[in-house]
Amino acid sequence: MLNKFALRVKRYVEINHLLSANGRYLVALSGGSDSVALLRVMIDLGYCVEAMHCNFHLRGEESDRDEKFCENLCNEQNVPFHRVHFDTKSYASLHKVSIEMAARELRYDYFEKLRKDLSADAILVAHHRDDSVETLLINLIRGTGLHGLQGISSRNGYIIRPLLDVSRNDIIDYLNSIQQNYVTDSSNNVDDVTRNKIRLNIIPLLNQINPSASADIAKTANRIRQAACIFDEAIKKCIDEVVVKKTSSCTYIDIDRLKSMISSEYVLYSIIHDYSFTPSQIEQISENLDAPSGKIWTSKSHNLLIDRGMIIINSINVDDNQNKIMKIPETGNYYYNENLEFRFSVSEIDSDFKPSKISEVVTLDADKVNFPLVIRHIKNADRFVPFGMNGSKLLSDFLTDNKLTLFDKQKQLVIEDNEGNIVWVVGLRTDNRFKIIKGSSHCLKIEMRRHI
Repeated sequence: MLNKFALRVKRYVEINHLLSANGRYLVALSGGSDSVALLRVMIDLGYCVEAMHCNFHLRGEESDRDEKFCENLCNEQNVPFHRVHFDTKSYASLHKVSIEMAARELRYDYFEKLRKDLSADAILVAHHRDDSVETLLINLIRGTGLHGLQGISSRNGYIIRPLLDVSRNDIIDYLNSIQQNYVTDSSNNVDDVTRNKIRLNIIPLLNQINPSASADIAKTANRIRQAACIFDEAIKKCIDEVVVKKTSSCTYIDIDRLKSMISSEYVLYSIIHDYSFTPSQIEQISENLDAPSGKIWTSKSHNLLIDRGMIIINSINVDDNQNKIMKIPETGNYYYNENLEFRFSVSEIDSDFKPSKISEVVTLDADKVNFPLVIRHIKNADRFVPFGMNGSKLLSDFLTDNKLTLFDKQKQLVIEDNEGNIVWVVGLRTDNRFKIIKGSSHCLKIEMRRHI
């Protein structure tokens, strides 16, 4: 006969479709009340479980005590027991993270490796309703969006949390009812980290104001979680409307469409927060949608440019070719990089000759072009005589007239001859001085081929 606690967990698992009757599950067992209750209730409910324990060696003899307790408990319950030892302090120092973060990274890396090794279906962890409330409050204090107010989710990849519908008091009552002891982590009783401060100080104060505060906050988080599903669907439609183009490296957002949204800043946030822009940067960008072209913001991974009614987001890549200069000593095939090939050939001009009319191929007067040629990126002071014109023009002005963005300009290649004259702004325009005219006898053909 299942007791009230087990029935409640069973119902939560079934409603949320968390576990399979034929599944194999790994229980994260620390020895504390929460994880012990999780192991025991999973056994009560008839699931196939194995336990895994991490000894972080942070509390001296107490850490070893916890490990021994877990081993003995698993022996008593006939549950397979897996353990691992970590030098957590050295890991934290090496990776320059907090002890708390180091323990988290080590723990979950081990859990996932063991899950794969044992072909287990999922990893069960003992987060409960009060943990979820603490997480919501932490996010609220630090500043968060709608999703940060949902608390802890019942499933995250292979991590499953079957106890989110029960409180810490429910867990203690359950353990007492089955006469199951557990160990206590003394560090949990010291308010030295944010979560402990909230657990030991803030939540008791909230419960003085409203005895059912934790339960009511958890209900609110559940309502927010349901509302977030509707919100996400609406935001997706807005994003589809304002993002007019997306490539492997660039995202283009129509500013007028963005401004027409009910909450343009939140739509913008939903698009670009994954590009490492901070909330304060996103606020600045939202306030400067009418800024003149050329305004740029930079995150750790991306540049964002306002350009002629568009927000253009470009990934920051360390481009080994950005300063590359390739010399072309003679005709032949040359790979500027693995994706871009140039072919140079010379032929006589006969009566059947027709100049190229496609942007990837140009035909020039070979007798006017002096080898060796050079392929390079543009420079600030570059000038050339655009085909069809007589006077020279700054290349930067020409590119602006052709509506190239700053990002496009940074990628633009030119081919110049041995005299330093630009003969071709690659893919856009040749120099008028090298055009084939009546009386030209040889044609230099340059073909650009992209390999994707």
